[in-house]
Amino acid sequence: MTEPADLKALEDKLTAARTRLILDQPFLGALVLHLPLQAANPAWCPTTGTDARRFYYNPDYIRELRADEARFVLAHEALHCALSHFARRQHRVRRRWDPACDYAINPILVDEGLTPPPGMLMLKEYAGLSAEEIYPLLDDNDLSETLDRHLYDKDDNPAEGGQDSQENPLDQRSKRKRPPDQNTGTPDQGPSGQPRQLQDQLPESGGQSSRAEPAADTAGSASPPPPLSHQEAEALAVQWQQRLAGAARQARQAGKLSGVMQRLVEELLQPRLPWRQLLAHYLTSLARDDYSHTRPSSRRGDPAIFPTLRSRQLQAVVALDVSGSVSDRELQECLSEINAIKGQVHAGITLIACDAAIVDGFPRRFEPWEEITLPSRIAGGGHTDFRPVFDWIDTQDQAPDLLLFFTDALGDFPAQAPHYPVLWLIKGRGQPPFGVRVALNG
Repeated sequence: MTEPADLKALEDKLTAARTRLILDQPFLGALVLHLPLQAANPAWCPTTGTDARRFYYNPDYIRELRADEARFVLAHEALHCALSHFARRQHRVRRRWDPACDYAINPILVDEGLTPPPGMLMLKEYAGLSAEEIYPLLDDNDLSETLDRHLYDKDDNPAEGGQDSQENPLDQRSKRKRPPDQNTGTPDQGPSGQPRQLQDQLPESGGQSSRAEPAADTAGSASPPPPLSHQEAEALAVQWQQRLAGAARQARQAGKLSGVMQRLVEELLQPRLPWRQLLAHYLTSLARDDYSHTRPSSRRGDPAIFPTLRSRQLQAVVALDVSGSVSDRELQECLSEINAIKGQVHAGITLIACDAAIVDGFPRRFEPWEEITLPSRIAGGGHTDFRPVFDWIDTQDQAPDLLLFFTDALGDFPAQAPHYPVLWLIKGRGQPPFGVRVALNG
């Protein structure tokens, strides 16, 4: 058991690390200020963790960290919150979503000059990608585990050990009633243990104060804090977005907002749409339904001119990269979305499977009322060459209204962009030389 004097020394160590972040990297430091420090039971917190309200830590783990590593773990938990990872999982499986979030965060912190402790998930090929973009790149059997605990989320099902999966929702709601924050600090310190003069230099954004955060008395508790409800996650996401904008403004005024962080903030403050919504919006915008006011035949006997709905069937080509970079499950997910949309927009679909050449048995034509299906087995797995699809389209009497290419965008492209629109639905970091790029975000 950690003695009070030893616990005070560890709090001082974390406070010193936080102060150094504020001085050297004020953007990250301002975010960390919003997470009051809370010693946790090692039984459920082997390292560090957050519930988007507090920074929880295992005293034994913090004791072994160097000062620069302590700064990293503080910033790591703060970025989970600032990026609203607690509110962005949606339909995704937690055991893949949690590593995806860490793979997204850690390269950012390394680029900022911070030193990760041993065991942090890091792969250079994921640098610059969001958690949504990394998620589909992770194998279903990937057993990678995060070093920290993401305490804001619940497990997917009771078999995975979800802490609230067996409880009555009313019991869960009552457990979320938290006692007032008892960490009142000293006259020279704020409630989070930070010197008041430093807190005054970094006013809270959005009218929110870290002193108003509900505290969880979990230092000796055998159970972690309960996961966030949907309503709590939505409310906290708004607060953290305000804090993110405020921290960026303060760091920019101090001339200490790096280009990496500037781009990150700009991206996060833009509205987010998953690829399914973007695809639906794009296809709907191409729909050809319109009203005609042409004069009807005089044999009708009625001199009035009534508007009539005229439709032209949308013609789209859907090309699937079957070189092996995209899984069968992801191909089926893509086709299911197109099936759900094409009837609404009256679209005929020509389906093409291609790797280095168009696969035998394709193209396949589907009318708006027909369900798009794939054969039980598709030959493929070779090098990716996008040119055969464009060459085939050039041989047709009429160009399509849209070419949708589902791929990782790593292959040989045509030398020139076609005159018809191309929408690339991309898994990974590939950048096509023309067309509209939509990231497959799981």
